[in-house]
Amino acid sequence: MRAFLVACVVACVVAVGAAVILDNFVQETARAAFTEPSARI
Repeated sequence: MRAFLVACVVACVVAVGAAVILDNFVQETARAAFTEPSARI
């Protein structure tokens, strides 16, 4: 049971971290977002 709870907490932390990173990326202007080398067209 303890392992399940730890896994749930870790999954929540990873999900929140990914949401923050994606939110920061989306808030960039279109010109800045598409001039980054990671952008695929």
